[in-house]
Order: sequence, then structure tokens, then C-alpha cells
Amino acid sequence: MSATDPNEATRPAPASAGGNVRWIICALLFFATTINYIDRQVIGILKPTLQAELGWSEIDYGMIVFWFQAAYAIGLLACGPLIDRIGSKLGYAAAIGVWSLAALAHALARSPGGFSLARFALGLGEAANFPAAIKSVAEWFPKKERALAAGILNAGANVGAIATPIIVPFIAIRYGWQGAFIVTGLLGFVWLVAWLAFYRAPARHPRVSSQELAYINADDATDAAPAPIPWPALFRHRGTWAFATAKFLTDPVWYLFLFWLPDFFAKRHGLDLTSFGPPLIAVYLLADVGSIGGGWLSSWLIKRGYSVNAGRKLALLACALAVLPVFFASVVSSLLAAVAILGVAAAAHQGWSSNLYTMVSDTFPRGSVASVMGIGGAAGAVGGMIMARYVGQVLETVGSYLPVFLWAGTAYLVALLLVQLLVPQLDRAAPAAGEV
Repeated sequence: MSATDPNEATRPAPASAGGNVRWIICALLFFATTINYIDRQVIGILKPTLQAELGWSEIDYGMIVFWFQAAYAIGLLACGPLIDRIGSKLGYAAAIGVWSLAALAHALARSPGGFSLARFALGLGEAANFPAAIKSVAEWFPKKERALAAGILNAGANVGAIATPIIVPFIAIRYGWQGAFIVTGLLGFVWLVAWLAFYRAPARHPRVSSQELAYINADDATDAAPAPIPWPALFRHRGTWAFATAKFLTDPVWYLFLFWLPDFFAKRHGLDLTSFGPPLIAVYLLADVGSIGGGWLSSWLIKRGYSVNAGRKLALLACALAVLPVFFASVVSSLLAAVAILGVAAAAHQGWSSNLYTMVSDTFPRGSVASVMGIGGAAGAVGGMIMARYVGQVLETVGSYLPVFLWAGTAYLVALLLVQLLVPQLDRAAPAAGEV
């Protein structure tokens, strides 16, 4: 902004060093992510109710989850280039518009096919949330604040997972399951109005002072990041396959926690809409602790003299071992014990994910990290598709979660073994651009 800019006199001085408009943007990203997870998780909370009222089989529900995962995988691969082309404002607006309409459409569905169609549309829209949010962070924050901003918006995922079992039963008991889909679907449109009214690029935002703009753009003069590796060439790198394989094997466990835990508590412990909220909240609160603790563990090891390779993989091993006892959750009679076991497993998954994501930034140029994340996210969604079919078949034929939790407990150790075989040393996982 030049000294003669006519808008300069009307712009407020920053409230602190660098100003604060960017943190309002961060708050909007946080709430969008919260809404994203609420809309995604509603069907899991309502599964026992919908099965009783609409006569779904376990296979029917598995197929409904399958089609969400299929669309999510497609969306993760496609939305990044689209958002880069049309920009954060319109890209994010289009995404939340699509997924909010899809959330509302659930209230009109009556058959498994109708719910599958609504879930497919929801998956396509929701896949754009994190690419659009991270792009917005890159536009609005200098490098030294991006990790904090990304952490804040990512916390919206767990907040959404905690909020859903609180608000959805309250709405469903009073207004029916259709009301739950309508109310939660409308939340996205409230956010959309605020986003379209407030969001501008920093250089064009009327509330951004020249000081804050300079602070946001502080990296521009010194940013000499290498050119990203071309997308097709990423598949020649072992680091890509290590990350994608680990996501393929372990992301489905998190989807299991999101979409099937309410049903598990209903079947195993006789809970319902009025009573399974507190156990779910406890599990997701522990997941929050694990997300932070897992990242802290590898950092602590590295500060104590371990190599980056050893620190990351020891942290991954600790998380994999913590998930292993999850199968006990299906056989213990105590609800408190089951919640504790599942909570530790959910915490370990989030700690695992924190280190797995960081492993990508350890082994790839910055300009390629988002592309590798998209490939891995799509692999995780494909794994979720297979898991949805598997869980539905197991529950329909066996009627027990024991085989499901046995698989979930071993997935992380298998994934870590394959990661070690593919990338024995993290700093050698990804050759520089142009190398084979």
C-alpha cells in the first residue's frame, strides 16, 4: 500500500504488532472446519434411530458410508487445482454451499440409495475444506504464524466431533431426525454469508492496515522456495508411497470412530440418543490430547539428540502400540473401561497422524507437500471405502465389533513396518525435483 492510498486514512491502526484481521479470517476457518465435521458425523449419531425407523441393514449403512468415502477421495484429488484456479473466496464458498445443500438433502431421503446420493454429494463438497483452508492460511499469514493458524483451524475438527453428540440428540428428540439434518445443514449457510461479506485478499481488504499487510507479506522478499515436483513425478518417490500406504491402512480407523462409535455404544452398552453423548465427548477430548501429545513426543526426542528419522518413527511406534489393545473395548463389560480404551486409541491415532503429516514435510520440498497430502488423503478415503464394506458385512454376519477392532489394532504396526521398508531414512525418501 503506497503512502498516497486514499483508503489508508480510513484504515484502523493494528490492535497489536501486525494487526488482527488475519485472526478473524482464522476464526472463520475454524468454524468452517467445525461445521464440516458436524455435517459429516450427524449420520453416525443417528444410525441406531435411522436403522430402527427405516429398516436399514448393516450392509445398507456400510454402503452409505462407502459412497461418502468414494466422493471424498475423488474430491481430494480434484479440488486442489480447482481452488488454485478460482481462488480461496469462491472456492471455499462453492465447497460449503455444495456440502450444506447435501446435508439438507438427507432430510428428504428415505431409502439407502437416497442417503447414498446425499452422502456422495456431501463427500465431494467436504473434501475441499482443508485445501481451501490451508490456501487461505498461506494467503493471510507469514510463515512463522502458519503452523499456529493451521493448528487452530484443525482444532475445529475435534470441536465438531465433540459438539455433534451434544446438539444432534437434542434436536432429533424434539424435531425428529429430519430436523437434525436441516438445522445442522443450515449452519453452513450462516457461515457462507459471513465469509462472502468479510473475506477479501489481504491487499484488497478495507480493514487491513498497511502495517498488517506488510507483516503478512514479510516473507515475500526472502521466499526462495524451490519449484514443486510435478504431480505425476511424485509417484516415483518412495516417500509418496510410504505416506499413502500408511494413510490407506490407518485413516479407516478414524472413520470407524466417527461413523460407528455411536452404534457400538448402542449395541454393546445399551446407550441411545439421550445417553451416548458423554462417552463420545470423552473419546474425542482424549483425541485432542493425543494430537498435541504425539507431536510433542517426537519433538522431545529430537531435542534429546535423536535424529529426525528416529524421533518420528519412535513416536509412530509408541502410537501404534497404544492402539493395539483397542480390541479389548469389544469384550469388556464396563462402559468406563470401554471409553478409556477407545479414548486412548483415538488419542494414539491423532498422535500418529501428527507425526505422519510431519513426515511429509521432512521428506519433500514445501511446494510438493500439499500434493503429497492430497494423494495420501485420497488413499485414506479409499481405505475408508473398503472399511465401510467390511464393517457392514461383519456386523451383518457376526453381529460383533471384535473382528473390526482386532483389525483396527494391528493396522498401525503393519503400516509402520511398510513405512520403514519404503523409507529407512526420512531424509532420503524424496529426491530433489528432476531426480529419478
